[in-house]
Amino acid sequence: MKKQFADRCLMTRAGTNSSKWDFCSQKFGDEGLLPVWVADMDFKVPECVQKALQEYVEMGAFGYFETPEEYKNSFISWELRRHGYKIEKDWIFFSPGVVNGIFFLVNSLTNKGDSVILLSPVYYPFMEAIVSNERKPVYSMLKNDNGVYSIDFDDFEKKIVENDVKLFILSSPHNPVGRIWDKEELEKLLDICQRYGVYVISDEIHHDFEMTKKHTPTATIGDYDNILVTVTAPSKTFNLAACQNSFVIIPDEKIREKFKAFVKGTRIYAGNSFGIIAAAAAYQGGEQWLEAILEEIKGNFQYLSSSLSEQFPKIVISPLEGTYLAWIDLGSYIKHDELVDFVQKECKIAPDYGDWFFPPHMQNDTHIRINLATPRENVEKLEERIEKALKKRF
Repeated sequence: MKKQFADRCLMTRAGTNSSKWDFCSQKFGDEGLLPVWVADMDFKVPECVQKALQEYVEMGAFGYFETPEEYKNSFISWELRRHGYKIEKDWIFFSPGVVNGIFFLVNSLTNKGDSVILLSPVYYPFMEAIVSNERKPVYSMLKNDNGVYSIDFDDFEKKIVENDVKLFILSSPHNPVGRIWDKEELEKLLDICQRYGVYVISDEIHHDFEMTKKHTPTATIGDYDNILVTVTAPSKTFNLAACQNSFVIIPDEKIREKFKAFVKGTRIYAGNSFGIIAAAAAYQGGEQWLEAILEEIKGNFQYLSSSLSEQFPKIVISPLEGTYLAWIDLGSYIKHDELVDFVQKECKIAPDYGDWFFPPHMQNDTHIRINLATPRENVEKLEERIEKALKKRF
């Protein structure tokens, strides 16, 4: 099985117009860096996706396209089978990407000047969605106990009251800290939001990457439909980001009407045929492929965490419950003002930096976020480069 996986799924993406690989030197300003930043995979998509797209290309006509029934049906079946989330067809709306969907929803559910709350550190486009649309970001900081993160519910509620918050954007599983929130944690958050009439967008794009725990869809917690929207996509699960196809799931009719009213002004109702065909094929036939991917990522994390911790025990690596992203604190060895030079000049790697995930006034962090959805040889190179650079210093 391991060899079959390697033969079918591992690839080099350099020279393919890959943002991660071919845009790396432009993004980071240095040549020869190992790209372990943006969250997409260095794996080929499932064979069923390649076959479906090949058949469509061979058909040869790409005129106006109506979305087939199997598109929504395959997604609905996947969510029920893997996550126990029963979704109705009329709840499902299109967005080119999850981030686009969040931008749409910020405009649908709030007005200019309204406050929107985040649990920080968090995926930085959430902040962009707030600031770019002239809303006010409010931050409730996660509690960090030696790399294990939890929610400060008292602070979360206090910030909502003090700032008259209208919307909460939740990352579940949480990017970048790797937490899969417990059912009880989600219920507490939703209870607080329900109490103060705060809408909730639950970004669950990483929900299929269950490493050590089962993911609980926020929408299955209880009766919170009147405040809750879920956004997700096949893009992370099956490496289909370029296909630009995401789902906005809205059970509540009043929220649906708000969303439809905004989308009407954009006239963005459906994606391109290639993305729709790829998504349907992946949800229908990509399950075995995903299971192999999950094992590869788990092995990569175990290798990286054990190797680094053995050599440098003061490095703090957060437990990876969900996502395929390692959250690593180098602060016991490297100061904040030395971090970029150490990582890029000495380690020759290109990660996401912790500063990107924190509020502007708190950008003195010493974390790096590492993408583990890559062949083991890249993880070995990463570990060797960090180890070698640290040994030169210590």
